[in-house]
Amino acid sequence: MKILAFNAYYEPEKAASIYLPRNIYEGFAEHGWDTALFVPVPTRGVDRETRNYYKRHQREVRVNGKLKIIRMRLYREGRNPILRAIRYVLMNAMFLLKAVHMSADMIFVQSTPPTQGAMAAVIKKLKKIPFVYNLQDVFPDSMVNAGMTKQGSLIWKIGRHVENFTYRNADKIIVISENMRQLLLEKGVAKDKIEVVYNWVETEKVVPISRKDNYLFDEYGLDRDGFYVVYAGNLGQVQNIDVILDAARLLEENSAIKFIIFGQGVLQEEYRIRIEREKRPNISIHDLLPYEKASYVYSLGNVGIVSCKKGYGGSVMPSKTCSIMAAGSAVVASFDEHTDLQEIIEDNKIGKFCRAGDAKLLAEAITELYEDIDSCAAMGQRAREYVEKWRSREFGVSEYVRIVSRFNI
Repeated sequence: MKILAFNAYYEPEKAASIYLPRNIYEGFAEHGWDTALFVPVPTRGVDRETRNYYKRHQREVRVNGKLKIIRMRLYREGRNPILRAIRYVLMNAMFLLKAVHMSADMIFVQSTPPTQGAMAAVIKKLKKIPFVYNLQDVFPDSMVNAGMTKQGSLIWKIGRHVENFTYRNADKIIVISENMRQLLLEKGVAKDKIEVVYNWVETEKVVPISRKDNYLFDEYGLDRDGFYVVYAGNLGQVQNIDVILDAARLLEENSAIKFIIFGQGVLQEEYRIRIEREKRPNISIHDLLPYEKASYVYSLGNVGIVSCKKGYGGSVMPSKTCSIMAAGSAVVASFDEHTDLQEIIEDNKIGKFCRAGDAKLLAEAITELYEDIDSCAAMGQRAREYVEKWRSREFGVSEYVRIVSRFNI
């Protein structure tokens, strides 16, 4: 089978769960399917030297020739939302032009940006081949939750048309949580069109690192006997880092509990200025480290935090959860109630769950783990065992292969 695939971001870029598309496409190739993957020249989180290298080397062949990666030149992504939107449109137009001349049996695309699904639907109609949509975020709902637009606005209406056109034409939609599946059912998507495959972590790459072997303690001048709470990831509106800062303020008198934030995003500088201005001794902020250092980052913490703005967590499952668990740390979530994340934490006894936005509850949960360090460590051990069984690369990719195999005629 020949698979035609498109992704807006791909390694070596630095983005949330950037390893997932690599795992999926290499998994397809390892299964014997010829996979042609079109991606832009890397831009997010890479330096000029790296970007120039891929401008000169736009074609790459992997997995015994079964995976062909074709990179296309586009201007560098910036923070201006209008320029970013234009870049997405240009990218999808280039993808579409490439697809017209490609021989393929199936199309596979991920949902960022949302226009990518609509583009794939057009390709499906032109080439009369199946289209599998990997939905990582629900648009335009995510934009409303992030405060970027309002329900009923022009952007929202356009987004709903794009969304409906994509869902209607997709032959299968792979979502990343039961909550997301339920949301699509409420939007009128047929039940038999939706498959749930949770995101995973590379359990062979993200592993527990003992404190004596973790060089980050020395690099950041940290006491190896301390109790640390770690957040690592995007610093934007929806992550609600404010609830972490507020919990740190409530715990300021307990000098043994320290908060460490690693991140990047639109609010990075704002949070850095706030932390420096308030001069709180129990919290520090650093640039997000590359994925290759995730084991060291999360192993700093007795606890890893997952947080979201109230009302945003209903359809998402933050991938950082799996990385925290793989490093053998307990998970503390400040998240929407009645979600998959709450169920996983509570049913498997791998941490503490608090309702989104409640800094007092978050501080109390952290204090409970600090006061019962043995229980905290046991939660981390159970977390590691859980991802080894249910959130490994092998398990996740096998589910994608199972779903796509149905179109291997």
